[in-house]
Amino acid sequence: MASYRATIAWALDASPDDFLKGRYSRGHTVSFAEHVVPATASAHVVGNRWAAPGAVDPEEMFVAALSNCHMLTFLHMARLKGFVVTRYRDEAVGVMEKNAEGRMAVTRVTLHPEIAYEGRRPTTEEAHEMHHQAHEECFIANSVQTEVTVEEVEPAAV
Repeated sequence: MASYRATIAWALDASPDDFLKGRYSRGHTVSFAEHVVPATASAHVVGNRWAAPGAVDPEEMFVAALSNCHMLTFLHMARLKGFVVTRYRDEAVGVMEKNAEGRMAVTRVTLHPEIAYEGRRPTTEEAHEMHHQAHEECFIANSVQTEVTVEEVEPAAV
């Protein structure tokens, strides 16, 4: 078994009265073992005035975690099938809306991987199977209820 840690740190930069009125920065840090990431609440949720510019929000980190895990698992699956992946780029998109219970949630994430190969490219069926296996084995996808779909994109000419 493995465990993973993140430290979230925030401090009030306004008066207590402003805090009670919701007038305070949501900027904070997310620290991992070897690095620190500036973080914030989504401007879509709290508005630009209270979101920290240049910082990542939880919803963005969630989408990135799903995309990142899928990519790493896909690379492993491709290697096992004998395909050489030379480049992988994904523009993942998450949608936040009300879920079946009427609560706001990231209800779906669509991955758009653009994958370049050296040598033989997988057929459409082989690529679909590798994406399916990657999704089934992805630790993050197995940890959430969000629908995750994959729509592979052809790589741009280099």
